[in-house]
Amino acid sequence: QVQLVESGGGLVQAGGSLRLSCAASGSIFSINTMGWYRQAPGKQREPVAVITSGGSTNYADSVKGRFAISRDNAKNTVYLQMNSLKPEDTAVYYCDAEILVVIGHMYHYWGQGTQVTVSS
Repeated sequence: QVQLVESGGGLVQAGGSLRLSCAASGSIFSINTMGWYRQAPGKQREPVAVITSGGSTNYADSVKGRFAISRDNAKNTVYLQMNSLKPEDTAVYYCDAEILVVIGHMYHYWGQGTQVTVSS
């Protein structure tokens, strides 16, 4: 079994910062792409940032220049540093990982989500 456990969400004022973490554990052979998504009330889940195993990154236009995704492959952990937060960043943030559990078997796993609330 594989689990993704997120932490670091909370309530912050506009302009503030938060750092999210997501650690993968369990029967893991290797991890390919890891990413962060978010879902605001009444809206669809949307991608925020992704990072490949080699460290290449991609960001949603709405967070470019404010958010930074990184990973520690030795710890099977992905991070999201969020700076200059805005009220519109308020959402439940989910991490996602593409995990090879055994040779030839790769699956997507999701974390349980962590709430980020930005007050104006």
